[in-house]
Amino acid sequence: MKLEFRTLFISDVHLGCMGSRASELATFLKHVRCERLYLVGDILDLWALRQRWRWPLSHNQVVRRILKFAKRGTHVVYVPGNHDDALRQYAGLDVGGVRVATRAVHRLADGRSLLITHGDEFDLVVRHSRLTAALGGWAYDRLVLINRWINAARGFVGMGPLSFSRAVKLRVKGACTFMADFESLLLADAAERGHDGVICGHIHNAVLRETSRDGHPLLYANCGDWIEKPTALVEHADGRLELLDVEALLREHALEPAGSDLEPIVSEVEC
Repeated sequence: MKLEFRTLFISDVHLGCMGSRASELATFLKHVRCERLYLVGDILDLWALRQRWRWPLSHNQVVRRILKFAKRGTHVVYVPGNHDDALRQYAGLDVGGVRVATRAVHRLADGRSLLITHGDEFDLVVRHSRLTAALGGWAYDRLVLINRWINAARGFVGMGPLSFSRAVKLRVKGACTFMADFESLLLADAAERGHDGVICGHIHNAVLRETSRDGHPLLYANCGDWIEKPTALVEHADGRLELLDVEALLREHALEPAGSDLEPIVSEVEC
């Protein structure tokens, strides 16, 4: 089975982080064909790798899949985020067919122009307190792991999964206010630059919606993440955007796993 799209957008994979669901992404990418691929930040988690080097073979497979897209002629653009911000110094370079850019502009098939940015520059915590942001990321990673253990136990007794962090976001007024402000700031920036909307990541909250500003229609899209609930944003041939629940898609179509058909870049290692 091949999934055909005009454009694929993914963000917040966090390769190198113990919570990354890289094997599912490698499987998904194996069955995708697209003209353009945008990596919307935090694909690599350099923060986590600096603390402890952890690089399973499934993370290799994701990197090799991306490079294979570029080799086959897909236009691949990497827009770094805060966890892979060291790559921003290479903006403008082409690495193995992957173009690095601080931000990008994508024109949909229907003519709309969209700004592509990770979005961390609109997060005041990240901008002004890197230590606080790093501690928050560490706590989030542990919460996700605990959540997975509990969901495994729930599945064993026939109960459905729960997402602790999503529940926290929905119940904490400050978090909801932050997400609303984040969206508003991004849309304002895109509108000021003359675009019809924005595609971002960063806050791990998959959203696709139409809104407006000063009577001008705007589109806000967040790619989600590959930590809690694997999601991807895709553009179809007619310019229509759709958020994919990749976890459900893999389960529904029983897609063949990525397997070992790609040579690893480095051997699996954990230090």
